[in-house]
Amino acid sequence: MTRARNAFTLIELLVVIAIIAVLIGILLPALGQARLTAKTTVCGTRLQQLGIALNLYENDFDRHLPQMLGPNFTGGQTVIGALFGGKKGTLPFFGISTFGPSSRPLNSYVTDTVFEPDENGGNAEITPFESPSDEGITNTGIPIPGFERADLMYDLIGSSYTLNDHALDLNPLGDDVPTLVPADGGRMPYVLDTTRTWVLASHTIYNHDDDADRGMYWYGSEQGRVARANLLFLDSHVRTAVDVPNIPGEVENTTPDYTFLPTPDWIR
Repeated sequence: MTRARNAFTLIELLVVIAIIAVLIGILLPALGQARLTAKTTVCGTRLQQLGIALNLYENDFDRHLPQMLGPNFTGGQTVIGALFGGKKGTLPFFGISTFGPSSRPLNSYVTDTVFEPDENGGNAEITPFESPSDEGITNTGIPIPGFERADLMYDLIGSSYTLNDHALDLNPLGDDVPTLVPADGGRMPYVLDTTRTWVLASHTIYNHDDDADRGMYWYGSEQGRVARANLLFLDSHVRTAVDVPNIPGEVENTTPDYTFLPTPDWIR
């Protein structure tokens, strides 16, 4: 009689390990893409929530987008788009690290939380302003130790999302063309096509501003380093993972998918 075998041979074990390795190699990219898709979808849902708040704000303030004044580099004050909503950030310019949840105008339309006054050091997490896709920025363009990059735009600025307050340009020292928020504040200008003009988007929409690559590839990238953005349009619809063109030495404020500009001749 032959004795029953109660163990695997080395070859059998190696075959099983090889099969498992192949399966992992097949499944991991699919799982990674599924996670990316899920985060992108949640990000779009939060943009939709902020869009409802924006509509309520506009109705109360007669076509004004949420805006507040902050200090500029010349010692005066100007409208700072980043202060539209969210928490207190860490960037020590333009009032971003000074003005927190109690001051930023859109917050009261997003949550009924009563925030501690800024002057008392108040700050708080406001989930709708944080995108689960937020992977920060690898090139802020700020030559100050500790601020050359950031792990989260939500922590740096106070929000993962940005208002359409200026067009793309090649000027690293300023924003040459105001768009939906006048430079000195006030009503939103006449907009020709609200279905194509975005009002709120993930910061990745400005990935190639000032002729620089900011390294914000939150929604994946393809060959050629194509950034993508989630966008809320003025008619309140949301589009996710829209390609953001990169043309070195040029800017493209209008694409087949969206425009920064209220009217086609706005820059002129």
